[in-house]
Amino acid sequence: MLFDWLRKKKTPKKPERPKDPLAAFDQLIEDLERQGAEIRKSAATLLALRGDLARSEARYVKRLEELAKRRAQADEQGDAKISATLERDRLQAESLLNTTRESLNRAEQDGKLLLEAAADLGSRVAELRVERESASARLAVGGLVSTALQEQVERFEKVLAVDAARDEVERAHALADIYREERGETVKP
Repeated sequence: MLFDWLRKKKTPKKPERPKDPLAAFDQLIEDLERQGAEIRKSAATLLALRGDLARSEARYVKRLEELAKRRAQADEQGDAKISATLERDRLQAESLLNTTRESLNRAEQDGKLLLEAAADLGSRVAELRVERESASARLAVGGLVSTALQEQVERFEKVLAVDAARDEVERAHALADIYREERGETVKP
């Protein structure tokens, strides 16, 4: 019993479907707008990162140029220790430059992908808004038609009730005529 209770407690409740069809449109539009906002926020973060990576790339390129000049000087002076140290620094700077370029490339690709996704969601939201307006108009017209049909049904029911009353009156007269004939009375016109 405890495990059944815990299982029920763990399973999230499914969101109820809105009873109003327009509310379903509104809910989907709101969800897509929220998702689009999150995507645009992520794209903005990647664009900011791209700027930082571009500055880092320029800094590493400048550092490599500086290291190349310093190594050339060390080679001219014949200082092997400084030359070896500068070579290690150059290798490290090149590694950092390559990593930065890979990250920059990935950030640009991901940013483009996210911007495309945001644009797709934006167009989907626009389509849903148009569809919602159309559905709203159709529901309004449908409501008017239903009201008119309901009024027509009510009038038809009244006509049927009047016809039934006439039939009942005719039956009552016919029954009275039969009763009079049995008693031998004449029918007065």
